[in-house]
Amino acid sequence: MNTVIEAKKLTKDYGDGRGVFDIDLRIGQGEMVGFAGTNGSGKTTTIRQIMGFVKPTSGSVCVNGLEAWKHSSEYVRKIGYVPGEIAFPDLKTGTAFLRSQADFLGVKDLSYAQELIERLQLDPNASLKRMSKGMKQKTAIVAALMGNPDILLLDEPTTGLDPLMRCAFLDIIREQHALGKTIFMSSHMFEELETTCDRVALIVNGKIADIVSVEDIRNPKYREYKIEFNQKKDYEAFKSLHYQIVRDQPKYQQVTVSLFSEELDGLFRDLSSMDVRFIAEVRYNLEKYFRNRLGSSQEKEIEENVQ
Repeated sequence: MNTVIEAKKLTKDYGDGRGVFDIDLRIGQGEMVGFAGTNGSGKTTTIRQIMGFVKPTSGSVCVNGLEAWKHSSEYVRKIGYVPGEIAFPDLKTGTAFLRSQADFLGVKDLSYAQELIERLQLDPNASLKRMSKGMKQKTAIVAALMGNPDILLLDEPTTGLDPLMRCAFLDIIREQHALGKTIFMSSHMFEELETTCDRVALIVNGKIADIVSVEDIRNPKYREYKIEFNQKKDYEAFKSLHYQIVRDQPKYQQVTVSLFSEELDGLFRDLSSMDVRFIAEVRYNLEKYFRNRLGSSQEKEIEENVQ
């Protein structure tokens, strides 16, 4: 897989512990990588350095082999960029802005832009100054995608979108990913990243805390099952078996066990002679992975990151 974006020890130190530090990240061609983190953790600073808008204190970031700070003018028009803070030029309407953007990008065929406008239910004739946050976000998304760029840098792109429009946007991004686009998307919502990305990086206090394959989240080595028993004797008997109990709730005669997928048949055999009220798999997800990976000392950071 060809490397499209590569950061090596990328650092922007604003002082007092603010900024990003020693970021190592490689994104391959056609890969979609998510970027999770709380507000102020360094997501926007990292993305702005990739765009060449911010000069690193040390380290480097390259796009298609070109160093960002020195050569971003050579590739910036080939990137579909949705900024974290949207500031439009002094134009009257969304239509005027989109036409200006099309001229800048050299886009002659606006049919895909029109498709996006319809799917996102955008009124481009509205005044730019009077647009709601959601309308501004939709306009920025159309502007970023209309030129059919090979690379997408999306900084919290669903901010301000209602649930239906968020789903519409994520469908569009999945389509772009399926077309082989290289995508780097930040979000404070784990579920968005888990359902769209190949890998997800978590940034905490300006440093990459971990990077995980989403496939490993969808198909974990261990699975957890919550089991509740009708009879106390069965509850006690089950606890005497060899299973790893990760949570025990005697009040409800309920346990949660962790086991390999291949042990599931054995679990059901053991339960077949017991009076079970219910058994349910506890879904593993990105949030749980990062909680387990980082430990309780940083749980507050993760809690703030989830909506």
